Amino acid sequence: DIVRGRDLFRGNNEEKKQRKQLEDNLRKIFENIYKELKNEKKGELQTRYEGDEAKNVFKLREDWWTANRHTVWKALTCEAYGTYFRPTCNGGKSSTPNKCRCDDKPNTDPPTYLDYVPQFLRW
Repeated sequence: DIVRGRDLFRGNNEEKKQRKQLEDNLRKIFENIYKELKNEKKGELQTRYEGDEAKNVFKLREDWWTANRHTVWKALTCEAYGTYFRPTCNGGKSSTPNKCRCDDKPNTDPPTYLDYVPQFLRW
């Protein structure tokens, strides 16, 4: 949600300052990505990101998330070291012994339904 620019949590005043700083940094990062892409593929990008003149680059952030969500998901769940997933493999034993997924199968895609569930319903 933070990367996509759709995070709803505002927090206290100190967190608001940090959130604004984070948002400003992300905006700069995605503006730089946009500039690089624009130099490479002018016509395609002008059409794709037309109407995003506010420099919020929300469309680019969404596209980045779509392209990188599998990598982000893998990084997040592998760090859980077997505690993220419920026991579903190995006949009721831990589903992820020494691996981040059952048998470390490559088809364990991130659940897409979590991307678009409102934040307050996920927690």
